[in-house]
Amino acid sequence: MLFFIYAIIGMQVFGNIALDPESAITRHNNFRSFVQGLMLLFRCATGEAWPSIMLSCIKGRPCDPLAKKPELDCGSNLAYAYFVSFIFFCSFLMLNLFVAVIMDNFDYLTRDSSILGAHHLDEFVRIWAEYDPNATGKIHYSEMYDMLKNMDPPLGFGNKCPNRLAYKKLIRMNMPVDDDGKVNFTTTLFALIRENLSIKVRSADEMDQADDELRDTIRNIWPLQAKKMLDLLIPRNEELSKGKLTVGKIYAALLILESWRSTKFGRIEPAVLPVSELPKQTSDPPHINTSDSVT
Repeated sequence: MLFFIYAIIGMQVFGNIALDPESAITRHNNFRSFVQGLMLLFRCATGEAWPSIMLSCIKGRPCDPLAKKPELDCGSNLAYAYFVSFIFFCSFLMLNLFVAVIMDNFDYLTRDSSILGAHHLDEFVRIWAEYDPNATGKIHYSEMYDMLKNMDPPLGFGNKCPNRLAYKKLIRMNMPVDDDGKVNFTTTLFALIRENLSIKVRSADEMDQADDELRDTIRNIWPLQAKKMLDLLIPRNEELSKGKLTVGKIYAALLILESWRSTKFGRIEPAVLPVSELPKQTSDPPHINTSDSVT
């Protein structure tokens, strides 16, 4: 667009200048046509002898014999503003914009995917929306496994993550489950961030103390933060114990069940139980009734 506008202006103002092999306006370098004007501007954009071209277009240059008034001088002092502004836009704006695009793409390609960033939050929101189309802010605990397997690391598990490793991560996250068997969006996101940063990889007593310290730190930084939101970020110990159902307890039971099935005691012989009566094996974690509390 910039070249188009300046080529049209150049044709109107400098198109009648006579061709002179001794000057910068020659048979191959002029504003007589739109295409030749574009070629001349491209040459100026590269920085090649654009001051000479500018001086060859100022007022007082001889006119082309084919012009309507060949006796008058052609050219214009507008050439100073014309060429200086064109070089300014090309060299300082367009070139810098081009370099900025290259640097932005280079930064994207060389970005360490193992480091949490704002783009991971966008991915989490997008995948969560697939399991929560009504935007309730909650999903069923049985969908946690599939959701995190469909989410790439570092925030998610990835589809190549072994089942047992995924279970162990969910056990460490240990989000509380409500009466409907659902987990909260904010609680899940914060638990994933803590798991990725390896904040909760200590003993139970140390983790409880760390939770209290983290709650105090957040309260000091954001004193006006609502207590309800703070409880969503860092659930209290009372919500994770005393018979309360949590994701950690559910997937701990599933991990124990899977480990038992892998032993010879967990393998049921066909002679003992007909094959038609065996429970079907699925890749998804089995459903657990949330109405029964887990101690």
